[in-house]
Amino acid sequence: MKILTRRQVMAGAAAAMAAVALSGCSITIGNPIANPPGPCQPQDHYRVAYIARAQVDSFAAWLANEMKDEAAKYPDVSLNVFDGQADDEVENRMIENAIANKYDAIIIQANNGEAQRPYIEASAKRGIVTITTNPEVEGIEGASSVDSNPYDQGAVVAREALDQIPPNAKVVVLDGPGGNYHSMQRRQAWQTEFFDKRPDVTVVAENIANWNKDEALRLMEDWSLANPQIDAIVSMNDNMATGALEAVKGKPAFENILSYGVDGTPEAAMLVQNGGMTATALQNATELAELNMKSVHELLSCEKNSLDVTIGNPLITKDNAGEFVDMYRNAGLVKN
Repeated sequence: MKILTRRQVMAGAAAAMAAVALSGCSITIGNPIANPPGPCQPQDHYRVAYIARAQVDSFAAWLANEMKDEAAKYPDVSLNVFDGQADDEVENRMIENAIANKYDAIIIQANNGEAQRPYIEASAKRGIVTITTNPEVEGIEGASSVDSNPYDQGAVVAREALDQIPPNAKVVVLDGPGGNYHSMQRRQAWQTEFFDKRPDVTVVAENIANWNKDEALRLMEDWSLANPQIDAIVSMNDNMATGALEAVKGKPAFENILSYGVDGTPEAAMLVQNGGMTATALQNATELAELNMKSVHELLSCEKNSLDVTIGNPLITKDNAGEFVDMYRNAGLVKN
């Protein structure tokens, strides 16, 4: 059995993104609205922009593919997917251009919620159906959300680690982007549910790796040289956890290192099944895509005025990882 390469997994996402260049005059965020939005009016066809955080992120690529597949089930919807490239300026410009190009709806996977906030607010104020997803950007009047609960995602894994990480252990921590709601909430969950309850555990190194596997690998290479004892990797997502594991692969001193993530990606599920990773929590991109497209269609067709939808976060351990690997195999994300 092998997992699809990132190039293979991302092929569909690249096709979804390649075709459409946003054009037209830009808007000035914060300007008064000349024509305030009127009441909701159903149409025969809707144009929806999905602005993804970054296609180099394995979970974001999976979600973009699932969004495209799910949109195909709605004949009255045209979905265009754009890559934010993990760059706030790029993502903000895409939101601004989607507003200027008068999309009926914009679904935004923020890179940094606070950096995108003024642009998301501008979209909602103009009466465009606006959804924030993975992560939700809270407190935006007129916007809806489809998301998981990031605190719960971190907490379910942290609680699993309570009795697994040995006494007086030394651990490293990998964080997502600064200002990212999911990163901050998952880290808070680890603090409350694990570190506050295990004062014997020492964090010997912690840094931001921006959800990125390669950045995590480089950090872990340095940390493993500086710290001959590292008992566990605590990561705010699977992508960084797997990068850190690659950095110490084959090194006898780290042969029994524990590792924890979030997302339940195909790679992580297989690692957990094979004993290479300890635990993770599933963030199901298929479910997120289904609920995003269902929600945007209900909002566009005036069935609902606003929505705040939350998905679950099941724990993946060696005992049940095979079920999730089978799920990915059936979805075509894992090949025999």
